[in-house]
Amino acid sequence: MEERLLDAVKAKYGAVGASALSSEVDGVRAVAEAFGYSAEELTSIPAEANMGLSCGNPTATAHLRPGETVVDLGSGGGLDVFLAAQKVGPAGRAIGIDMTPEMIERARANARTGGYGNVEFHLATIDKLPLADASVDCVISNCVLNLAPDKPAVFREIFRVLKPGGRLAVSDIALKGELPEEMASSLAAYVGCIAGAMRMEDYRGELLCAGFAQVQIVDSGADLNAYSKVENQAGCCAPGMDGRSPLPMAQSSCCAPPEPAVHDDLRALLSRYDVNAAAASVKVYALKAAEAPRL
Repeated sequence: MEERLLDAVKAKYGAVGASALSSEVDGVRAVAEAFGYSAEELTSIPAEANMGLSCGNPTATAHLRPGETVVDLGSGGGLDVFLAAQKVGPAGRAIGIDMTPEMIERARANARTGGYGNVEFHLATIDKLPLADASVDCVISNCVLNLAPDKPAVFREIFRVLKPGGRLAVSDIALKGELPEEMASSLAAYVGCIAGAMRMEDYRGELLCAGFAQVQIVDSGADLNAYSKVENQAGCCAPGMDGRSPLPMAQSSCCAPPEPAVHDDLRALLSRYDVNAAAASVKVYALKAAEAPRL
């Protein structure tokens, strides 16, 4: 089952990584803004770094400082890595981890386009990070931890790579109630970041078990139905998932619909159920306690 889930996630997000979705698409930009990104932030980075996959803006709450090393788990096209790179400055490092080759290729191309000298991207799973023990000041992630089949293993890896006193600042989906059975058992809802989400109390408990202190999980109050904006764009003319350009407006009053994006298969479920009743976009904070002073 775990392998099936990973294969489904890789296939869907790999297709998105190879697509033409970007901040230049109205619906993609609308999703990012709905989950906390400003227009200024989105225009300060390559447009192709944003594909409408966010459920928050972790760089806005991570309190990143110049010279720090920050790691983004499930970095996609590099959206949060590039914003973090601006905050840590040339003396710092912003590192992206993603398990899909298409996303890594896209992120590295974006880094070249943007001329970023303090970023790097690694192809790896987030439960086996290619990073040394106690080498990171801050770990961020954006709507990705819910996709991990073995979340306790991911939390242990995050704890391992953080320096004493290091912190976790994550945007994610968590459950505050029972999902409808159709949604809970749906592969589309899993890939769409809903069915794999943990209950808030379990999320907190697993972070504490991994060794974290001062764990906080805060409901952001964001509307999860914002995901439908990627596929239901007012302009109607988003590029297709395979990068093909739609028909020009001069040739058609409404362009052919794009091929499915990540949340397209989930759209029918969202139309039947109020996902906000059971799930929430959350901000997760946790601290790796500093080592006790030696006597």
